[in-house]
Amino acid sequence: MLRRRRRYAMLAVGLLAGLLAPATVTAPPAAAAPAGAKKVIANLFEWNWPSVANECATVLGPKGYGYVQVSPPQEHVRGNQWWVAYQPVSYRIESRKGTRAQFQSMVNTCHAAGVKVIVDAVVNHMSGQDAGGTGWAGSSYGHYNYPGSYQSQDFHYCGTSGNEIQSYHDRWQVQNCELVNLADLKTESDYVRGRLAAYLNDLLSLGVDGFRLDASKHMPAADIAAIRSRLSRPAYIVQEVIYGAGEPIGPGEYTGNGDVHEFRYGKDLARVFRSERLAYLKNFGEGWGHLPSGVSAVFVDNHDTQRDVGGVLTYRDRGIYALANTFMLAWPYGSPTVMSSYTFSNRDAGPPSDGNNKTLNATCYSGWECEHRWAAIANMVGFRNATEGAGVANWYDNGNNHIAFSRTGKGFVTINDEDSAINGRSYYTGLPAGRYCDVIHGTYANGSCSGPVITVDSGGWFAANVPAHDAIAIHVGARLS
Repeated sequence: MLRRRRRYAMLAVGLLAGLLAPATVTAPPAAAAPAGAKKVIANLFEWNWPSVANECATVLGPKGYGYVQVSPPQEHVRGNQWWVAYQPVSYRIESRKGTRAQFQSMVNTCHAAGVKVIVDAVVNHMSGQDAGGTGWAGSSYGHYNYPGSYQSQDFHYCGTSGNEIQSYHDRWQVQNCELVNLADLKTESDYVRGRLAAYLNDLLSLGVDGFRLDASKHMPAADIAAIRSRLSRPAYIVQEVIYGAGEPIGPGEYTGNGDVHEFRYGKDLARVFRSERLAYLKNFGEGWGHLPSGVSAVFVDNHDTQRDVGGVLTYRDRGIYALANTFMLAWPYGSPTVMSSYTFSNRDAGPPSDGNNKTLNATCYSGWECEHRWAAIANMVGFRNATEGAGVANWYDNGNNHIAFSRTGKGFVTINDEDSAINGRSYYTGLPAGRYCDVIHGTYANGSCSGPVITVDSGGWFAANVPAHDAIAIHVGARLS
């Protein structure tokens, strides 16, 4: 959600290269956790529709990503900042990322590649522009007037200074006042609920498979449930509800509607990797007070948190970021999303664009970071798929920053975040004997491996040296003949 955090309050050269390479209806059931065997989501933040389509066909599908999350597709205010996409003007599928036809083509292409589509849906508010203006696709609007959609009676006016949220410890304010001047929709209104449902159903008619509901914390869970009940068919739902210590609104309130983002996950993981001990991760997730795994959506960083300096690991952390994503994809907690960013130095900066602020095609490693392609991340998607449903076994740690564990009978990973190599050690995997591709350093395809091969003996053991700040990962889906 745009700008909300303003309010809230090395690896060896060889390893680094390897890691970074290249009408009301019966309510549908709440889709808690993505459906299907492939659950990993790639968040292609601010990618345009032709680029998303191409990436589904050439990378996401082949690598085993189950979903792609795309940025808000509705008409928005004009400007070059990233957050303009989160200021709706109308519900026309026309934005700087492409036309309705291009969006439809993208969904079709992604489906053909086996990748489902999640839309980042802005349903809490409209624009934050006091003077109004003309939107991206030519629609005129005012702060509380959106012809064809809403008029002044469809918004909250909470009576605080500027109608703004003054305290996050006041539930009523958080859900009835404006977030950074954004015109707050009266989501308890039957008309507003119907209009929002019509927008989401339009997207469903185009084949969309799910929604990330932006700013969910700023709407009562019952309002979201009422909107969801009007959807034309079941869809995966994940809600953005930021945990705040001592605040009256918590993420657990929303689990009846679907998944909820567990914002504590990325912050805790960053703290462990930066200044604590990986050994502490033995019960990471629910054991740390996080949401139950089955309703938790997790990420190392997302488009908001990566703009909070020092709060989470981001692409700028390079190798350690790759290792944190390796752990996330290996550890069986929550539904993981891999972030894919563009390079930025100004927190408001929009994506690479032309002179008219139309988003350019994504060119990886040239203005676009494409973390979802980094070898140690992309290849671990296959690990996640191969180990789905398997528990953790054979945990090992040295009391500090070297850990290892199995996903029972399906995979094994060891991560060494020490400053020196771990040499001359054997690891018990519990896997069938055979030769396995180390997917951290090689890609498995057509029965062969482009990198190191790990041999597991008849007892389920293998011996290997693990360099400093490195990892080894093997799984039954990358076993050589």
